[in-house]
Amino acid sequence: MMQNIFQDVSRKLLHGNHLSEEVLIKALGRIGAHHVDYADIYCQHTAYESWHLDEGIVKSGSFQIDQGVGVRAVSGEKTAFSYADSLTADAVFQAADTVRIIGAEGCLKPVRIPDLKGKNGLIRLPEGDDGGNGRISALLYESVNPISGMDSAAKVALLNRVEQLAKAADPRIVQVMAGLACEHDMIYIARLDGKHAADIRPLVRLSVTVIAQQGTRREQGHAGGGGRFGVAYFDEAKLKEYVDAAVKQALINLEARPAPAGEMTVVLGNGWPGVLLHEAVGHGLEGDFNRKQTSAFSGRLGGRVAAKGVTVIDQGDLAGRRGSLNIDDEGNETRRTVLIEDGILTGYMQDETNARLMGMPVTGNGRRESYSSAVMPRMTNTFMENGSHDPQEIIASIDKGIYAVNFGGGQVDITSGKFVFCASEAWWVENGKPQYPVKGATIIGNGPEVLKHVSMIGNDTALDGGVGVCGKDGQSVPVGVGQPTLRIDAGLTVGGSEV
Repeated sequence: MMQNIFQDVSRKLLHGNHLSEEVLIKALGRIGAHHVDYADIYCQHTAYESWHLDEGIVKSGSFQIDQGVGVRAVSGEKTAFSYADSLTADAVFQAADTVRIIGAEGCLKPVRIPDLKGKNGLIRLPEGDDGGNGRISALLYESVNPISGMDSAAKVALLNRVEQLAKAADPRIVQVMAGLACEHDMIYIARLDGKHAADIRPLVRLSVTVIAQQGTRREQGHAGGGGRFGVAYFDEAKLKEYVDAAVKQALINLEARPAPAGEMTVVLGNGWPGVLLHEAVGHGLEGDFNRKQTSAFSGRLGGRVAAKGVTVIDQGDLAGRRGSLNIDDEGNETRRTVLIEDGILTGYMQDETNARLMGMPVTGNGRRESYSSAVMPRMTNTFMENGSHDPQEIIASIDKGIYAVNFGGGQVDITSGKFVFCASEAWWVENGKPQYPVKGATIIGNGPEVLKHVSMIGNDTALDGGVGVCGKDGQSVPVGVGQPTLRIDAGLTVGGSEV
């Protein structure tokens, strides 16, 4: 199957644009005239389609195709990068020559270029029956095209069905907004060290927002999901699951009272609330921040950074997940990386460059938004593993505090670890029982400190439904987040109304 993917991408992405593996190798050879520790060429073709329905009307629909090539060379901490918005031999060579000039200006030392010619004078491919040694041991998703898997009329009908289900769920639902996004991505990576790799990446996402009205009060509810598969995933049962979740959240918020304020015990729900873990802790465990000593976790490998029982994983090889990749954007297979084990910091997420500079293993976390973006170490699916407590036991243990079931947006300062998150559904709990929903609760704390105050970890770890988008240095990539139900005794302040 991997061989078929490699051949399909070579045929459609390279040969379809009058390119070849040999052209890429020649271009890399030009870059190798100066000393580089790493160099690659990243070819990409992306098709993207989206539909948005509001009040029973398709308000927008779009389709776009983008393709191009990015060429990069790294020497020490210096990176030379160039890209072109086209896929032609001229564009590849021009980008490679630009990178070579940048490298020359940086006074990089020339080194011997590896002999890439056979006896007959032809450029030869690296050894391997798939055109390279970047084979994938197990495919995480099928190479389907979500855009062509269902015609436009059927996609619009899908969104109309979402509205029908939401309006039928409760008469207080006065407005429904639904969106469907489909992406089909083909990439080919050629590296100076001889590794060639390719991937075909499908991605879909369906979102539902409802507005409920009771008297003059209006509240929202959100839900949705997706992953690396076709649009057929969104069957009647899945649509009803999303709609029910959005409607439930909106109706609960209609009854919400102002949130209390102050430092208190907080219980975080499972699944999507892992976005707090992602932002407050995950970014701080990416290799570049730690190499530059700008993370709150810098220099703390082998030390205790969290309470016992806290184990945090980044895993890019989970089948079908939104944050998963067969290979990262440097051609390395993704994997399971233990970041924190039983409270001890054990590793960072690494791309090729930061791993080399830090003397650590590559973890398959080199990611880029597109061919026009530089590679950085980024998260894939980041989550906390199970503990031993039943979630109801955790809620029942609260004397007075907040149970944050779900989150909206948030912000974090990587250097200090400080964060602010808004709860989209939260409850005030007294004597172990949820009393009433609260509105306007913001959770404020410090990521590294909060982990030390985790006192109970649920046995219900779950990943989010497949809606996460992570931003870093102006680049956005799809990710997954998750965690079990957690009780945090100190270190969190709830912003709201005074108690």
